[in-house]
Amino acid sequence: MNAKLLIDAVVRQTTVLVAHLATSAGLRAPLGHIANSVFLELSSELSAQGVSRKVQADMFGMALRTYQSKIQRLSASQDDENQPLWAAVFEFIQSEEVASQAQVLRQFYGEDESMVRSILWDLCESGLVFQKGRGTGTIYRLASDEELEKVARSDAEAAALPMIWLNIYLHGPVTRGDLEGLVELEPELVEKALIALVEDVRVARDDSAEEPVYSCEQLVIPINDPIGWETAFFDHFNAVVTAACIKLRNARLRSLPSDVVGGSTYSFEIWEGHPHGERVLGLLRNFREDLSVLRQEVDEYNLEHKRDDEETKKVTFYLGQSVIE
Repeated sequence: MNAKLLIDAVVRQTTVLVAHLATSAGLRAPLGHIANSVFLELSSELSAQGVSRKVQADMFGMALRTYQSKIQRLSASQDDENQPLWAAVFEFIQSEEVASQAQVLRQFYGEDESMVRSILWDLCESGLVFQKGRGTGTIYRLASDEELEKVARSDAEAAALPMIWLNIYLHGPVTRGDLEGLVELEPELVEKALIALVEDVRVARDDSAEEPVYSCEQLVIPINDPIGWETAFFDHFNAVVTAACIKLRNARLRSLPSDVVGGSTYSFEIWEGHPHGERVLGLLRNFREDLSVLRQEVDEYNLEHKRDDEETKKVTFYLGQSVIE
């Protein structure tokens, strides 16, 4: 197996995914920390796999002292990241409530003017900023601090609940402290999400230990639910990566008919009026319907027959479908 070629291909495809996530819904998420974060996370995972620091340094093409120095430096500065120019321009307009193009350019005089103009255009295109007028006399404004904070708070609370639920499902039983380490959310949002999940009986709380422990056996996000798409997205991505890692860890690099771990990809070329077109396009819908029925049957049986003294297997089945015109 040529691991280097495969790693390069996976990294290229991952950057495409990150770029789409960073620009979804008109947002422009900061990316300046990505390279350092990837280095630290990769080093941490290599250590978890039992690879020594000396071997890690060699894998990165560094001397051991240089490698250790970089780890220490990045770890110390991880929380001290520079603010992206996009966010700085947005915050300046927000602080002024109404700002002219001339004011913005003057405020960021030391920056590349074409970059500042491009950011202004991008903010307007994303719907976060409104403009009126032309040229340097163009006026920019955005919603009040209260309105923006309310929207941001509402979005954060809505996204927190399914994300907390997912992490309890994947890593449970966990404490509140464990969850705060797994998700980058304010402790207040974590607490509110836990209360709501326990009240809805989606998550069980065990108070017998020194600190309350949370767990759950099911994670179901309705297909038509507009809230929690990030959780559903990550859950699917996590399932794909987990299956690939298990297969690599077991050194089973060939597919066999009897496999219970792995994945398959099938591509079809169809056109309008194709006799098999509806069957092909209906694959995702049909699988979802069949699997939903099967999951309900398994859950009902387990509720009545599950034995605590038996070891259980957690089987995660993932599927996806894309259509390119």
